[in-house]
Amino acid sequence: MSPAATPPSAAATERANWTEVTAEALYQKLTALASNLWWSWRPEVTQLFRDLDPVRWRQLDHNPISLLREMTPDQVAERANELAMYTRINQAHRRLKEYLTDTTGTWAAREAGVLGARPVAYFSAEFGMHESVPIYSGGLGVLSGDHIKSASGLGLPLVAIGLFYDQGYFKQHLDEEGMQGEEYLNTKVENLPMQPALGKNGKPITVSIDTRGGALKAKVWLMSVGRVRLYLMDCDVEGNSPEDRELTSRLYGGDRRTRIRQELVLGIGGVKALGALGINPGVYHLNEGHSAFAPLEVIHQRMEGDGLSFDDALREVAQNTVFTTHTPVPAGHDRFDADMIEEHLGPLREKLGISHQQLMGLGRVEPQNEGETFCMTVIGLKASRRANAVSALHGVVSRRMWAHLWPWRVEEEIPIGHITNGVHVPSWLAQPMRTLFDKYLPLDWPQRMGDSRVWEGMYNVDPGELWETHNALKLRLLDFTRRRLSRQCRRRGEDEAVVDATRSALDPSALTIGFARRFATYKRADLFLRRMDEIADLVNNENRPVQFIFSGKAHPADEPGKSFIKRIANLRHDPRFAGRVVFVEDYDINVARHMVQGVDVWLNNPRRPLEASGTSGMKAVLNGGLNCSILDGWWAEAYNGNNGFAIGRGTQHVNDDITDERDAQDLFHVLRDEVIPRFYDRDADGLPRAWIDSMVESIATLSGRFSAHRMVTDYVRHCYLPAAGGVSSEMSMR
Repeated sequence: MSPAATPPSAAATERANWTEVTAEALYQKLTALASNLWWSWRPEVTQLFRDLDPVRWRQLDHNPISLLREMTPDQVAERANELAMYTRINQAHRRLKEYLTDTTGTWAAREAGVLGARPVAYFSAEFGMHESVPIYSGGLGVLSGDHIKSASGLGLPLVAIGLFYDQGYFKQHLDEEGMQGEEYLNTKVENLPMQPALGKNGKPITVSIDTRGGALKAKVWLMSVGRVRLYLMDCDVEGNSPEDRELTSRLYGGDRRTRIRQELVLGIGGVKALGALGINPGVYHLNEGHSAFAPLEVIHQRMEGDGLSFDDALREVAQNTVFTTHTPVPAGHDRFDADMIEEHLGPLREKLGISHQQLMGLGRVEPQNEGETFCMTVIGLKASRRANAVSALHGVVSRRMWAHLWPWRVEEEIPIGHITNGVHVPSWLAQPMRTLFDKYLPLDWPQRMGDSRVWEGMYNVDPGELWETHNALKLRLLDFTRRRLSRQCRRRGEDEAVVDATRSALDPSALTIGFARRFATYKRADLFLRRMDEIADLVNNENRPVQFIFSGKAHPADEPGKSFIKRIANLRHDPRFAGRVVFVEDYDINVARHMVQGVDVWLNNPRRPLEASGTSGMKAVLNGGLNCSILDGWWAEAYNGNNGFAIGRGTQHVNDDITDERDAQDLFHVLRDEVIPRFYDRDADGLPRAWIDSMVESIATLSGRFSAHRMVTDYVRHCYLPAAGGVSSEMSMR
């Protein structure tokens, strides 16, 4: 072929394309992509931002808006030209537009049409969508984020209501003694993908809530999460007292007065915001008790608009309300005394035409018991006709916990069902595993990820290919962990020799166990230390070593939880554990993503039955990690004998100390006698065949059942459609 006939190179084609597009237009397309969190579960779009500047991308906590604000349109165009990115940017922008506008072929369009005119309003105190949007603390927030992401993917008409915390949850740092320190940083609104929410008149919305101490105001922000609109209430507005301007600054900060005022803004303010937006929900979903004041404002609106009596309005609003409880621990349910309730709800109570005693009765198990406080979970249950726990076992616990609300019913007939939690597969699945799934699963698996039958294709996977993919992810986790450990040591000003040691911490060939979650005491992060000498022997076994990666935060007021962190973090000073048991500071979605994608084993050992569900282990499943867990929460209904490991027999002693000692012993034995042999027994090709079989079984049997797509479709069928006047459903919600 002559030179004149040589096809143009990709780079030459790219340069030609620049004649058709300006740098400003390209910049605007990237800005549009960054302004909708759809990008966060689309790896090809995430890679676009990373390619613009890989170093700054990492330093800016993977925030594309912050990255673009540091670059001019010409700089973006120059970088895009260097890497031949124009076509990729154009395709991503077109896919986003198609995703947002083409809703006729979605699952919800076929199955939940009645919700189109009157959508679901989903209330939650926190939303965890991505590490660059720090308005979450842990499991509840990440669950809420996964819920609305899957609602978006399914095309479900749903709007979400939360609070905007401009300082979020705290940044965690450990000192040389291993004690947790908390640092709160202001988040710049201009670096977040949100804008003022506009009312029907086209002006920014501010709502006002009357209290005995004066009006409490909140402005409303709009954040786009795929097809879902998330509205965030923010009390930092003129007209509020200095104290109230700080009200929504921190997540789970402050005293009980702060908590009730936050919940007033979330529930009552959230309903008022929906009215100002012109949104008339057909369903109100209260995700935990934090938003349980919302039905009171809806009742008021029905009384005012339709002339209903309080009792009739309560009956009708309860029919449209769904309540989800997540907390099997009594201390986890917010309670307020009578004076605090009257101070904050007195003006609304008068509009409702009910007495203080009647209002307090809505939040009491025993309405006439003046010694009982007002419980947010109780009013949530009384003001809804559909209530659910978040796993089968949690349903049993919740029915027992709240049986006194229905003294005329036997425990099995208490109207609290269960819908087991799930995780948003695209958000937690590593790209190499996604590539593997594309090869062995049906072509349309991303649209049918909640269907367990889709995952049966994993039984055909090549064992070596699966093992190599997992090991590549494991190496990425170890590299990430070493960088974090090195940074931690440098921040503390430790010797260079200590910093150097972090670079060789952790062995790529060793069995790697991960434990990461909130360091509440019932989660027993230090359970393995009850068999410290025996665990040390496992860690230091020359032929079959074990290593642990820990991460997690304790609430600032939880001193026992902080002591757990200190004890584990300080194992780095013990020669038996140095470089083999490590603690990664400042647990967030980014740390979680690396850990669930790279560990061999995900460890979970709560004190049964106090784990409502748990979702982190579900994320490990997607990436080939095996669960080793107490039979509590989701694992009690997931474990089949070959898809992971069980600690104990699914029972607990009435004495917690005996339970803890017995579980510690069971943990050691399952590690020594089951986990380690299965991991290290290799065939002639060096493959742990039995281990890989368990990986396949885990992915095939659990990925669909515990996906957020399955969870949201369950909510639609068993809660949303009946609440909106659609088809009926059994209360079991199984």
